[in-house]
Amino acid sequence: MTDEIEKLKMHSPDLTQDNIAKIRALFPGCVTEGAGEDGTPTLKVDFDQLRQELSDSIVEGPQERYHLDWPGKRQALITANAPIAKTLRPVREESVDFDTTQNLFIEGDNLEALKLLQETYLGKVKMIYIDPPYNTGNDFVYEDDFSESTAEFLERSNQTNEVGGRLVANPDANGRFHSDWLSMMYPRLKLARSLLADEGVIFISIGEDEVGNLNKLCDDVFGGDNFVANFIWEKRTNRENRKVVSLRHDYVVCYAKSQVKGIRTLAQLPMSPKALANYKNPDNDPRGDWKSDPASAQAGHGTKSQFYVLKAPNGKEHELESGRCWVYTQQQMQIAIDDGRIWFGKDGNGVPRIKTYLNAKERGLTPESIIFAEDAGTNEFAKNILKELFDQKAVFETPKPVTLIEILLQMSCSSGIAMDFFAGSGVLAHAAMKLSAQDGRQRQSISVQIGEDTPLDSEAAKAGYATIAEISKERIRRAGAKILEGETHPDWNKDAGFRVLKIDSSNMADVYYTPDATTQADLLARVDNIKPDRTPEDLLFQVLLDWGVDLTLPITRETLHGKTVFFVAGTALAACFDDGVDEVLVKDLAARAPMRVVFKDTGFKDDATKINVKQIFKSLSPDTDVKAI
Repeated sequence: MTDEIEKLKMHSPDLTQDNIAKIRALFPGCVTEGAGEDGTPTLKVDFDQLRQELSDSIVEGPQERYHLDWPGKRQALITANAPIAKTLRPVREESVDFDTTQNLFIEGDNLEALKLLQETYLGKVKMIYIDPPYNTGNDFVYEDDFSESTAEFLERSNQTNEVGGRLVANPDANGRFHSDWLSMMYPRLKLARSLLADEGVIFISIGEDEVGNLNKLCDDVFGGDNFVANFIWEKRTNRENRKVVSLRHDYVVCYAKSQVKGIRTLAQLPMSPKALANYKNPDNDPRGDWKSDPASAQAGHGTKSQFYVLKAPNGKEHELESGRCWVYTQQQMQIAIDDGRIWFGKDGNGVPRIKTYLNAKERGLTPESIIFAEDAGTNEFAKNILKELFDQKAVFETPKPVTLIEILLQMSCSSGIAMDFFAGSGVLAHAAMKLSAQDGRQRQSISVQIGEDTPLDSEAAKAGYATIAEISKERIRRAGAKILEGETHPDWNKDAGFRVLKIDSSNMADVYYTPDATTQADLLARVDNIKPDRTPEDLLFQVLLDWGVDLTLPITRETLHGKTVFFVAGTALAACFDDGVDEVLVKDLAARAPMRVVFKDTGFKDDATKINVKQIFKSLSPDTDVKAI
């Protein structure tokens, strides 16, 4: 048994190995030991044995089956599972309320971001909204390449690409026009599904060109049973006479992580002023405002006791129309009449109708498949709202309306985390803040946007915004400030800030991942395994990622015995990356009993201190998880 401090892996999870572990849990005999590409022992799936276990269900070879396939699908799945050695570096100067906010803005490739967030946000996101490229022939898609094996990854763990270098044109003349788009979307949706909570849902804005493929793709990723709706959003109210058909709508495709029969997947929407106007009290009923609903129903749903002649209090008899029955039995109906819960019109001669009281229960509106412009706004409305925020400059061509996203949030995220990994102009973060300020709920947002260059001749470039990410961040800053200036709900936490984190290569030098490749001659030059341009706070965030600790927890720093120590959420994690750490500091930290503590592997004063660290914590704080980088 060794007392050596365990090292953090400092790269995203290897999802292939995770899947093998799940198979092993279900079918232990189907996973065996084998040699990896580098000769080291590793776990492998015995597919012959697995086929035997699934002999009644497995589909072999080229048999016909119902599924979606395209050139590059297998490679896209490998792309989704491959680990990356990247990190998130904090950028305080671009953030708002960095130390206290619970909102995140991640700048970089969204596929890499989704991989990096797997440990921390697995099963925790209530709602995802994305507005991906529509694939009209004029859009860009992401060119992904994570096709290497885990062994190759470890050898090339610190590969870097220029931000935006993964964006490539996908013209409709391309022979793989649809395939490239599907290959771009597939790994992102696979990773997004794992982030969703069990009750979580995803909304995807899409146009006519790919809605059919998107539904089939989501059936593949989420399962056809988890399809909720293809909402039709009225994006414009004017007619385009230059087109063959004037398209007035886009789609918002909605899937659930796991629908449960009998439980509403989407919440009801708040009562609108138009709906509330239907509730009145013309007879001064002491139970308050009400509206009338039919007292009869389709006869096919009734029993014999629901067919009778109904007599009103004034003696008038009401017979049923053909094919109808009363909703109550005769005895139940008479009780309701005596209680004043049946309405016969002001003169008492009207067709019987049931009173539905506004205050009888918490009332809402069931979401409808068509989302009208008068409720959700249009593209033009959204563009004008954004222009107002940016001093009348049109910095983004195709923003979605904040009101549309508010409706989607009301359906799916009364509180908790909402995420957008094609953030664009930053509309989700804006909508989450605005809605929370109105209803007093606490919603957190995670926005991800690559640093895509703005066109040189665009209004955005002329206004000084070099990238879409810069527009998105500035929109959230301005929207937050405007919301705080107005009236807000007293229960809202007034969180209008966000932490900016940028994707970058790992903080760890190559030797950290491939120590066996380091020669004796290199050892003196590589005493420290951390890149020289990285700060202690950079290291802290990579540790948070690796350990799966919430990236929005409050962070404080203290000076203890001349060393800087970070404390995350009090005692959730303590970290010291200084050199010269001695036993006095170690004992002080152990006395505070943090849940986790991490040091720099080369940061101890001497070998004796390094050897004794685990024993000190075992004695003073045995529940603390001790690791090093």
